[in-house]
Amino acid sequence: MTQQLQPVASVDAVQDAVKQKTRSPIRWAKLFDGIQPYLYLLPAMITIGIWIYRPLVRTFYLSFFQWNLLPTVPKQYVGWENYSRILTLPEMQQAFWNTLIYIVGILPLSVALPLAIALITDGISGRWRNIYRALIFVPMIMAPVVVSIIWRWILHPTAGLVNVGLMSLGFESTSFFRDSRWAIIVITLITGWKLLGFSTLIFSAAIANLNREYLEAAAIDGANQRQIIQRIMLPLLSPTILFMVMLSILLVSQWTFAYINVLTEGGPLGATTNIYYILYIYGFRTFSVGWSSAAAVILFIGFGVLAAGLLKLIDRYSFYDS
Repeated sequence: MTQQLQPVASVDAVQDAVKQKTRSPIRWAKLFDGIQPYLYLLPAMITIGIWIYRPLVRTFYLSFFQWNLLPTVPKQYVGWENYSRILTLPEMQQAFWNTLIYIVGILPLSVALPLAIALITDGISGRWRNIYRALIFVPMIMAPVVVSIIWRWILHPTAGLVNVGLMSLGFESTSFFRDSRWAIIVITLITGWKLLGFSTLIFSAAIANLNREYLEAAAIDGANQRQIIQRIMLPLLSPTILFMVMLSILLVSQWTFAYINVLTEGGPLGATTNIYYILYIYGFRTFSVGWSSAAAVILFIGFGVLAAGLLKLIDRYSFYDS
């Protein structure tokens, strides 16, 4: 009985099979190389999604309901009613104008004055430089509540250092935190004093990173110190200056919140409240979660548009050493 011979595979078929086997691991390796950076970012993306974007979506959802945070009370859908009410509330309008006042008052203290201090003290070196930086940065590392208590004692209407000094000069004592004319000014000054060290160090670091060849060349050409600062240093510092302006505008409500909460609680008669504090009042004092969420969404969209505009201004007017 004859045995049937099995057909022998051709050489091309064998080569194709070998290539297919070797190509599969290479394909998986290329695929892994493509997704590897995203795998490293995955923990951070999950964290951001849980702690930032999930609450943001939840806030947008709650802005369409009337609810008081009690699990036993059902949510009542009201649609866009919360938004229409928020935009017409007198206290919300007052908080908006107070926020603008805080922005205008903070900018000189967080940008202009720190920049001037950084330029004036640029020549300090050695041990004195470290001492100066430590002293000017101390207010920044202090807790806002502690800062509030210290300033409450300093500005006490009868026993405070400021009023004692005023009375010794023949002036009447002033209750700074209960006077609507003084309260918002004092909150602005305290916030600016707290931020002075941080902003000064940012500008000092930017000045230290300037290319000194430009300054030396200008000095050789006969430029004085004022001309060097005006024509060379300030243009080179423009990205840092505009960045600090943007930071001050976007975060001034957050920076002043602690001092408003501890020292004035938004008073007197809403004279010191701002947008962030009004959100806190609606959400955690009156438990108007729908109003608070609607105001938060409006604030998020408004500051988002403002941030986009400021970033375009930074790209347009910044001067880079390149």
